[in-house]
Amino acid sequence: MPVWFDMSENKLLERITVNLKIFGGKPIIQGCRLAVEHVLAMLAAGDTPDVILQGYPWLEREDIQACLVYARRLVGNERIEPLPIKTGS
Repeated sequence: MPVWFDMSENKLLERITVNLKIFGGKPIIQGCRLAVEHVLAMLAAGDTPDVILQGYPWLEREDIQACLVYARRLVGNERIEPLPIKTGS
């Protein structure tokens, strides 16, 4: 089982904070100016946690996991409307 399962989701989420004076209130990793959105974009682009940690050596693996938990909880409460599919004329 991956290491991050040893830490509860709520404990991980303590690593994420929102401050209206930083990045217009976007969620960031506590204690630094790195937006959750940026970490998720790097993961979506194919960067591994190890690559991210090399580029941001002050980050911890749990910070990355906290970003994933944050995103999962956010979309878990989101309603998605299917887009209409256009067929031939």
